[in-house]
Amino acid sequence: MTKKPHQDTRLAKYVERRILELKSRKTQAEIAAQAGFVNPNMITMIKQGKSKAALDRIPALARALECDPAYLMRLSLEQSVGRTAAAAVIEIFGSPVTANELSWIEAIRAASGNSDPRLTSRAQAAINAIFGR
Repeated sequence: MTKKPHQDTRLAKYVERRILELKSRKTQAEIAAQAGFVNPNMITMIKQGKSKAALDRIPALARALECDPAYLMRLSLEQSVGRTAAAAVIEIFGSPVTANELSWIEAIRAASGNSDPRLTSRAQAAINAIFGR
């Protein structure tokens, strides 16, 4: 059996899911080509956890997977340097905000009249309820 050192990473699982979601519109070989991989098997190797995704390839891979590059970069950082080191990088440089998260921030600003509302326990409960938690 071939060793798959990254198979349990969130990146490998996410890439596999996105490929399945895009299956009706593009092949894995097309995704690889759009991401700029010379070897189309590279996508398979990332998906299966045999290989890491190179950080410099994340913007092109995100375009090919039609996903948010900030989110993919967070997952790639975890895979590349480990969760603890990725958390340290994010602590120093700040958490990348995805386009979806930015939409939430803009909605909060609009709803609050740009008053910079504090996250209260009641507001946290409302957010948790939205997501069924």
